[in-house]
Amino acid sequence: MPDRPLIAVTTSARSGWRIFPLVALNLWLAGGRGVRWGTGRPADLDAVDGLIIGGGDDISPDLYDMQIVTSARLDPARDALERDLVEAAIARNKPVLGICRGAQMINVALGGSLHQDAYGTYTASDRHWTVLPKKQVQVCHDTRLAGIAGTAPMRVNALHSQAVDRLGRDLRVAAHDRGGMVQAVERTSDPFALGVQWHPEHLFYARRQRAIFAALVAAARACRTDTVQLRAVDALADEQGL
Repeated sequence: MPDRPLIAVTTSARSGWRIFPLVALNLWLAGGRGVRWGTGRPADLDAVDGLIIGGGDDISPDLYDMQIVTSARLDPARDALERDLVEAAIARNKPVLGICRGAQMINVALGGSLHQDAYGTYTASDRHWTVLPKKQVQVCHDTRLAGIAGTAPMRVNALHSQAVDRLGRDLRVAAHDRGGMVQAVERTSDPFALGVQWHPEHLFYARRQRAIFAALVAAARACRTDTVQLRAVDALADEQGL
């Protein structure tokens, strides 16, 4: 449908074939439509209304001037592509949603850094490795994510070994777990950018998770008409009443 905002979705070369359909389903339910991007595929930001940086491999510490201190599965070509895409999207006022690795990439692309061994740093955090919603996170009050998904404790999945350390430019913490590990970051000014450490695409049956994709689509519609994206997202949040 031509009136649905078109959202580019970056994926891993290894797992994108099974993850992209889930993300595309969530976008469709939210009123958008998705197109898969990745290394070796066309990637023209002028042709889309928004961007999702998907999950997958760890991000190389070379991107934030650190040395590898733990074993990690890396994809340097994907790192370079996604960092460039995030930087270009922000420069062109295109909204961005980061999922797991994508949240970390938003932070790194904006000048932040990562904990390579997240659970070695946050020893009080509950360690889970599952697509099932077994990890509890707390959304921070007075954040945009709170307006989108509410502030009640949220059960999410967890499939990550890295986590946000030093925040990137214009970002703030939007959620954390009980051990203090950052679980979401968001931009404080246009364009809309939100990164969540979990995988909401697997939780499409949960209203609060669908609301995350709905916020991106609302921001993408605003981008089309060159109106304020954060205002559009706030208006959607008010309608949802979470």
